[in-house]
Amino acid sequence: MNLELANTLINAALEYRRRTQMKPLTVAVIDAGGHLVALNREDGTSNLRAEIAQGKAKGAVAMGLGSRALFNRAQEQPYFITAMNALNGGDLVPVPGGVLIRQNGTLLGAIGITGDSSDNDEACAIAAIEAQGLTAEPG
Repeated sequence: MNLELANTLINAALEYRRRTQMKPLTVAVIDAGGHLVALNREDGTSNLRAEIAQGKAKGAVAMGLGSRALFNRAQEQPYFITAMNALNGGDLVPVPGGVLIRQNGTLLGAIGITGDSSDNDEACAIAAIEAQGLTAEPG
């Protein structure tokens, strides 16, 4: 993951948002090591959205699962997800919208999106990833 790709993903996500008339979004892109590469917060989003977007992406990378899978796991094993969130410094938001990004099987990082419904956030992330010819793993 580099800055150019991260910004391209963010721009693609925001274009999808405008085309589908979703609410304003915050989009975070992290690398495979869990480090923030780029973040964009649109006008009209609340002040906690940057942390939520990063938490969706960082949780996905930390656990090796898209945040939809983490959401499902939280339903089945809430104490486990609570423990993993504590171990990850609170940077694990187990709701859809955090999607792993792969290229030819190699993990590049993840994108985390928040601002609309979790399902719409996830759809936006998948669209942005796939528009770049990459593989999206939402969980």
